[in-house]
Amino acid sequence: MGKLDGKVAIITGAAVGLGEGIAEAYVKYGAKICMVDLSEEVNQTAQKLREKYHQDIITYVGNVADKDQMKEAVQKTVNTFGKVNIACCNAGVCRLAPFEEMSDEIRDFHIDVNIKGVWNTCQAVIPYMLKQGKGSIVIASSVTGDIVADAGEAAYAMTKAALVGLTKCLAVEYASRNIRVNCSQLGYARTPMVEKMAVESNPNNPESAIQDIAQGVPMGRLAKPIEVGELFAF
Repeated sequence: MGKLDGKVAIITGAAVGLGEGIAEAYVKYGAKICMVDLSEEVNQTAQKLREKYHQDIITYVGNVADKDQMKEAVQKTVNTFGKVNIACCNAGVCRLAPFEEMSDEIRDFHIDVNIKGVWNTCQAVIPYMLKQGKGSIVIASSVTGDIVADAGEAAYAMTKAALVGLTKCLAVEYASRNIRVNCSQLGYARTPMVEKMAVESNPNNPESAIQDIAQGVPMGRLAKPIEVGELFAF
């Protein structure tokens, strides 16, 4: 018997990277899931997980920055599975640029996905959790912003730090109504987003940029997405 048997989860940013690792951990432990992503690739990822774990998985192709789309994704989850126990607010973006050169468009892109996306997901799912009398929300923040910072990541650091404040407030606001709200503050994992950042920081040798990051990790390597999935499942 899996520790998530009978649970229903909605996972954002689920097509690749950390979201795929979270989705895999959830279905491995018996959860039924809705995988949400802006990319149609989420359908292929879902099919791969269905074939491997034989679990019930649905998908929704949509933008977390669009509140109506997130409401629709949650409604689809409830219509299909009858409830929603868990929301994994994982969708996030990072674009590097020197602060003095960072455009308003890049700033707003981070705010729209990293902050508004989590806000929208939580507002869409909490009413159902209140009706059910319980629920769990896990938000993907980062060590960046709240604990450490790197040059060129001003927009990313600002938005990820904001998620720590949001998590604390929601945790206090809904604790008495049996909705738990936590956030992860992870370092680097080997994901397409991190590989893209490596190309941006060192176009001639992106692998060396990844190795430089790994030197700062006690285990000498970046985390695997499935390891992050295990944390979210816990």
